[in-house]
Amino acid sequence: MEQNRTTEKRTMNRWTWFIVAIMVAVAAVDQVVKQIMLSFLQPGVPVPVIGDFFRLYLLFNPGAAFSMGQNSTWLFTTIQLAFVAGALIAAPRIRDRWEALGIAMIAGGALGNLVDRLFREPGFWFGHVVDYISVGSFAVFNIADASITVGVAIFVLAVFASERKAAHAG
Repeated sequence: MEQNRTTEKRTMNRWTWFIVAIMVAVAAVDQVVKQIMLSFLQPGVPVPVIGDFFRLYLLFNPGAAFSMGQNSTWLFTTIQLAFVAGALIAAPRIRDRWEALGIAMIAGGALGNLVDRLFREPGFWFGHVVDYISVGSFAVFNIADASITVGVAIFVLAVFASERKAAHAG
């Protein structure tokens, strides 16, 4: 019985460190690439990569996806901070590697954009997120946004797989 608890604690700690490592890595890569884009791109000037389909296009987004909620920057900052904190609180309870990866990617993307909202113009808590990836007529986004999207997909699939596994086991 005691050995099971020790093994369970080690597993929880392993997933906690995994989540923290992925979160920090995603946020760091996001911030590094944003700095690179800021040094090479001019706001509003598209740089074609694959014709007009895929281009780099620098803009500063005060809102959420598709520039929604541009007057609610403070709200998005608060939500991102709450999600990052919530992911860290939930991390020790995660027991599935795919759920851990999904949460880590979502939290890492939230952390990457949170750094922008806290430290970029126009000021603390109201900063604008640096976006630069433009595909077709879709919204302009960044690595943090892509990580959030992929993380949600991974997490949802992991939860469904876990439920299906539990249903077949019982």
